Amino acid sequence: MRPICLGKRRHLTSSTMNRKTSLSSALGALILCAAGYAQDLPSAKPESVGLSPDRLGRIAAAVQKGVDDKRIAGAVSMVVRRGQVAWFDARGMADREAGKAMQRDAIFRICSMSKPITSTAVMILYEEGKFLLEEPVSKYLPEFRNPKVLVKPAAGQPYTIPAAQEITIRDLLRHTSGLTYNWNADLGQMYSDANVASGLLQYDGTIGDSVRRLAGVPLLFNPGDRWEYSLSVDVLGRLVEVVSGTPLDEFLRTRIFEPLGMRDTYFFLPADKVPRLAAAYTYYSEKGLSRFPDEPIVEGTMAYSADYPYRGPRKLFSGGGGLSSTTMDYARFCQMMLNGGTLDHVRILSRKSVELMTHDQLGKINRDMGFGLGFGVDGVKAPLVELGSAGDFSWGGFFYTSFVVDPKEDMIVIFMAQLHPTGGFALDRQVQVLAYQSLDD
Repeated sequence: MRPICLGKRRHLTSSTMNRKTSLSSALGALILCAAGYAQDLPSAKPESVGLSPDRLGRIAAAVQKGVDDKRIAGAVSMVVRRGQVAWFDARGMADREAGKAMQRDAIFRICSMSKPITSTAVMILYEEGKFLLEEPVSKYLPEFRNPKVLVKPAAGQPYTIPAAQEITIRDLLRHTSGLTYNWNADLGQMYSDANVASGLLQYDGTIGDSVRRLAGVPLLFNPGDRWEYSLSVDVLGRLVEVVSGTPLDEFLRTRIFEPLGMRDTYFFLPADKVPRLAAAYTYYSEKGLSRFPDEPIVEGTMAYSADYPYRGPRKLFSGGGGLSSTTMDYARFCQMMLNGGTLDHVRILSRKSVELMTHDQLGKINRDMGFGLGFGVDGVKAPLVELGSAGDFSWGGFFYTSFVVDPKEDMIVIFMAQLHPTGGFALDRQVQVLAYQSLDD
């Protein structure tokens, strides 16, 4: 997307600001920019939407400290309130080694922030009467008929037993399917041996190929028994393809991205947009901040790369983790959800579907955690851990991206960086806290 301010793509980053310029002066320039240049979501002065400009400036200070301390190379942060952008800041470097400053229109690997988008695609088809959420997914993906569950006895070899019930579409949306991820200690090796794609590595096959292989591996538990973060949303991506008769990338483009004006969101980046992809970094306490290596990182049965958005077979449309996007593109998606399914007079979902997706669907399955259909839901079962509101919905991505949508405060907070592993860095959560403490109405 286009930057919100400072024509000719000049930005208030650590590389372009005079070091002697005070933070308050930089903040003033940011606010003036946000008030006058937006080409996407409209912008506003913070005080006009009930936010304190001075308190918002604490976000810049926190991110800059992370850059100065060499915990991250750079980041983009955004706060939207009442449908208007009140804070949009690019800081640090998009590519530290190349001396390339972070820009507001930088593209990020959003990984699991793909999940809410694919879940929205599923709900579009649900609203068209293509299926019911309680239906078994095997009705549409027959490879999932008669699932089996892995049993690991205290002594002896593991074995399988028939599952007590089949996986429903609702199970996939709320991660109660019995599926897991490639890093799981019990099933990870089986996933690897079966050539099941994680979505974070080049893969010479389609999502259909990977899902068929996944269906041949035992489940971790009986569907509906508990919550386990999983490849469920990759299965949902394949469901979208089968039910719609359209490849997932095309369905997302025509039914979500183009209607919402998300011009920079892709599974695989066009060549002319690859230069805008922020470089990925690793942080290890013994090594510090380092550029992501050219070869994939292997951790047990899990392997992941940083060049999958532009290098490789370009066949795998991983609904659970494969998208790259910009801060503004993702803000438009979040604003659509906050608006009850509509943006700029374009309706993507009904208000009732958004309500269903953003309310806890786990019930007694998990007494502590709230999770809807594609989103984590905060403060509905346990007290809030940090500043926020009961009922806000959120998620994050593998390479250090996150968002929160707060219907009560009519606010969206987005943080985008590119870091994994993070070394326990909590800047993403700190940015959300600093956005909330800026409320001034």
